[in-house]
Amino acid sequence: MVFGGLDVGTTGCKIALYSDESQLLRTYYKEYDVIRNNGQHEINFADVRGGVLELLKMAVKDYKVEALGITSFGETFAMLDENDNILAPSMLYTDPRGEAECKELCDVLGEERLTLLTGVKPHPMYSISKIMWHKNNNPEAFSKCKRILLGEDFIVYSITGKAQIDYSLAARTAAFDIEKKCWIEEIFNEAGVDASLMSEPVPAGTEAGVTTAEIKNILGIDYDITIVNGCHDQVAGMIGSGIFETYQAMDGTGTVECIPVILNQKPTDINFYEGGYSVVPYLGGQYACYALSFTGGATLKWFRDNFAELEWKAAENEGKNVYAELDSKVSDKPTGILVLPHFAGAATPYMDNDSKAAFIGVTLETTKYDLYKALMEGTSYEMLLNFNTMKAMTGEIEEIRATGGGATSDVWLQIKADILDTEITALSCKEVGAAGTAALAGLAVGVFTELNKAVEKMAPVRKVFKSTAENVSIYNELYKKYANLYGAVKGL
Repeated sequence: MVFGGLDVGTTGCKIALYSDESQLLRTYYKEYDVIRNNGQHEINFADVRGGVLELLKMAVKDYKVEALGITSFGETFAMLDENDNILAPSMLYTDPRGEAECKELCDVLGEERLTLLTGVKPHPMYSISKIMWHKNNNPEAFSKCKRILLGEDFIVYSITGKAQIDYSLAARTAAFDIEKKCWIEEIFNEAGVDASLMSEPVPAGTEAGVTTAEIKNILGIDYDITIVNGCHDQVAGMIGSGIFETYQAMDGTGTVECIPVILNQKPTDINFYEGGYSVVPYLGGQYACYALSFTGGATLKWFRDNFAELEWKAAENEGKNVYAELDSKVSDKPTGILVLPHFAGAATPYMDNDSKAAFIGVTLETTKYDLYKALMEGTSYEMLLNFNTMKAMTGEIEEIRATGGGATSDVWLQIKADILDTEITALSCKEVGAAGTAALAGLAVGVFTELNKAVEKMAPVRKVFKSTAENVSIYNELYKKYANLYGAVKGL
């Protein structure tokens, strides 16, 4: 049997197909546009649906695909009328609209109460505030609305006619009870929105049904594809990375660095959420907690674009990656330079959009390669800061599984192992989100019976990095200074 995972992102979607022995067969990718105008950030879900169908056409031309899991980015939703026409462009989480509506909910229901119910601190980025915005500012379209669907359930509904959403994605609306696993009627009532417009919440890995006759005709197939609800993309990444124990964490380093961990219980201390940490349902009654840095790989891209012209040319001439060329130039020893990597503001645990980056400890002996390595050290200090902040809830993290573009740099992974004094496991799988949701689909249709065994084959280990005692000692002392760096710089 061939099964797969569909990962719906903000700028494109991808499908990864696997054999019944969990071997990757092929991946497919389709890009679509994000619309940014006058400070508004939108996406057209018709483009998303079109991109998904194009991918499926390519996939079924090459293979008989019998099961497909679906994961997506969060918050953004489509409003459909009674004939399933899309009523308006869909606001991305970065769109500023919804601030007044978010404040209105907090004023009436209380920010602390909303936070503890939903697992997220109220913010205009979440769906419920933007749904209210449409009700208040786009009443003609909203009056025709018969369904509200986020990315995952929009595609599931488009392909099967079944409107159901998994718990983790539902939590990104900020109107879902993450403990009772249901929509919070009180929030919808105060928002003036009918909760029945939302899809039915189900556990991740629930079968939605099979492709409709119309979809089969579009794809040119005469067999059924079983469609399975995946989860929020970060949860899919955790599954694809093999994160199933509380002592493990995922380090997903792309442009943004996301560091999700597993919690056995929902946090009940409001101070925990003040750091910007959000919590969604995970597998087996557990919870996933997201920590993040707005600039993970983006810091190295900034350096590359502005200071590495010679290295870029040298790498191109030799057919090498420019980052590999830069990695080859750095020292094995800690730089002693402290970088506050807030190039796009601070994420957890500060949530300070006005924070700026800073370099501390630069001398006339400092080389540009020292600065390059110091950027990798700075993002790793920030990661340790988050683990230490979350420690009361998570306990000690003993293994970190690295994915994304940052997981290809042995230098960066060794720095992380030394600064965190923790084993770093680099995975060879580039598409852990698609792999994770494919694993859920395979489990749902009986390709295999154990999720962790399947994932081991789908996302094999590339290399394990262990800390070196000498560097750990030096980094421990430097981290004590780093922990005070934000407070020292903020006043300036």
